[in-house]
Formats: sequence, structure tokens, C-alpha cells
Amino acid sequence: MHLESQLIDLAAKGDHAAFTSLVELHQDRLFASMLQVTGSPDEAEEVVQEAFIRAFVKLETFQGQSQFFTWIYRIAFNAALSRKRRQRIKVSLDQLRDSGGTELVIDQQAADEPLLQRERVDAVRRALRGLSEDHRAILVLREMEGFSYEEIAAIAQISIGTVRSRISRARAQLKILLESSDESPED
Repeated sequence: MHLESQLIDLAAKGDHAAFTSLVELHQDRLFASMLQVTGSPDEAEEVVQEAFIRAFVKLETFQGQSQFFTWIYRIAFNAALSRKRRQRIKVSLDQLRDSGGTELVIDQQAADEPLLQRERVDAVRRALRGLSEDHRAILVLREMEGFSYEEIAAIAQISIGTVRSRISRARAQLKILLESSDESPED
């Protein structure tokens, strides 16, 4: 963490190499997080790029009261929500196909993976896409990223009570969506 704070100080003073090092430290984790939020690799990549650009421009506003990743995640999360709002009307069939994650990837692990496990993962992904943006984001932050309630409250700019409430509702809604997908026959 000491190295990270040194990089932040240098980057805030205009050291591009230091900022590049910060990007390299966090880009993979941030991309994985935004992939869960957006559901699209292309969208996640654009959100991450936008977040790092915004972070570079606003780096002097980083006060160090949270971890750098928490701060950059919040920037990316807000960018993802803004993009979703702007693109809500512009949903094409290609985007739906791309966000479905139905691309076939062949590797040894996938070949050996039991079909039932893949079906469960697909069912969870479909159910996550069925959640509202707020509920999906809260679940991704808690269950996939492992953020504490306090960190989620800071990222989403809501109270801890609201975080708890949304997580509870999101889990209940996810359960309903998963149960209904178990009952519906596949075409």
C-alpha cells in the first residue's frame, strides 16, 4: 500500500509513468468488476478507460480516505450507470447477443467442467441480468468483489441501512429469478 500512495502522490504531480503504474495495478480487477456490472466486455472496457481518464484528470481530489481501488471503482461504476442511462433506448440484437455471453470458448478446463455447473453459472448470469441496475450493482460489489457494507455505502453514496436493504431485496429477487428459470423449460 505504501508504494501505491507514493504512486498516487507522483501521479497527482503529473508523473504519467506513476499513473500508468496505478492503471496496471488495478485495470484487471476493475475490468472484471465492470464486466459484471455491464454484462459486456466491450462496454466494460470502455467504462474502465473512461474511469481511468476521469481519475487522471481528478486525481488531486483523491483524499486517501478510502483505498484507491474503491475510489476508481466508484468512478467506473458511475460511468457505467451514466452510459446505461444514455443507451437505454439503443438496444440492438447484436448487443443482446454480446451481453448474453454465449461465445464458445474451448479449453481443457471447460471441456472437463460438468454440464450441470455450466448451466448453473449461465442461470445465475441470466438471473443477474434480470435484476435492476441498483440490485445487480449491489450484489456484484458484495458477493463478487467482496466489499464491506461500509465500502459499498461509500461507493454507491447511500446509507449502510440502504445497502443492507438492497442486498436483501436483490438476493430475494435473484432467488425468485433462479427458481423461475428452473421451472421454465429450455427451448
